[in-house]
Amino acid sequence: MKERILETADRLFYLQGIRAIGVDTIAAEIGISKRTLYNHFPSKDALIEAYLQRRFVQPRPSDKPPAEQILATFDSLERRFSAKDFRGCPFVNAVAELGPEDEDRTVRNIAIAFKESRRLWFRNLLRQLGVADAEGLATQLTLLVDGSIAQDLVRDDPAMARAAREAARVLLANAGIKVGSPAPAGKKRAG
Repeated sequence: MKERILETADRLFYLQGIRAIGVDTIAAEIGISKRTLYNHFPSKDALIEAYLQRRFVQPRPSDKPPAEQILATFDSLERRFSAKDFRGCPFVNAVAELGPEDEDRTVRNIAIAFKESRRLWFRNLLRQLGVADAEGLATQLTLLVDGSIAQDLVRDDPAMARAAREAARVLLANAGIKVGSPAPAGKKRAG
């Protein structure tokens, strides 16, 4: 039951917004009472925290060369941008929605931890490549990820990930990393 509640909350929070969805809606969607929901999650804040923790997924280990893994991040983003249900970064969305209401900073701390884990993943790959300023370049790559997400949301154009990939390729080349040619052009999102 706990997983069903979390799965439903995840879908509704992500697609419709945390503020827009109350525990009544989640309970009704599943066909349970609010009391049953509260037996598993003592408050909406606890449910929000569990939702974000569920979304906190680390990149899978890969045997691909580090530069390929870095560039594949943008290919993955392009595929996600092409999905009809893409609504941006759930961590940024949660911070934007809950801002001042997140008095204990739980949501903000989870978002920071997620963003930092992605930056550290980039940094570790860059260190494997022997990049002199792995810290700085990791931050720049993280900004490209977040910027491409924001641009896709505004423009509804998955090509924003491809543009970010090309910028990442240039940054890697400027850092002395041999990288392949630009990614082929993809398709715009349907509908």
